[in-house]
Amino acid sequence: MDSPLSVGPDGIKIKPELMEREKLYHCLFDEKILLVYKDSQDVLNCYEVEEKELVDNVKTISNNDEIEKIFQDYIEKQNLKN
Repeated sequence: MDSPLSVGPDGIKIKPELMEREKLYHCLFDEKILLVYKDSQDVLNCYEVEEKELVDNVKTISNNDEIEKIFQDYIEKQNLKN
């Protein structure tokens, strides 16, 4: 099965037709995390994260489901909800 996100020498390629709605996808490129999310109305949302701590943590995950926990833990640690 093809992946919705792929990284190559020319950059990142996004295939929205392969994405599930309401699911967070990510990839690492050039020491940054690219987060891509297709919402319930099929609108594609993309975010770039450069925070070194987050990038380093994402590099260590073995399961894609762990990424949301990494971001949630970071938000709580930095007290960003308030």
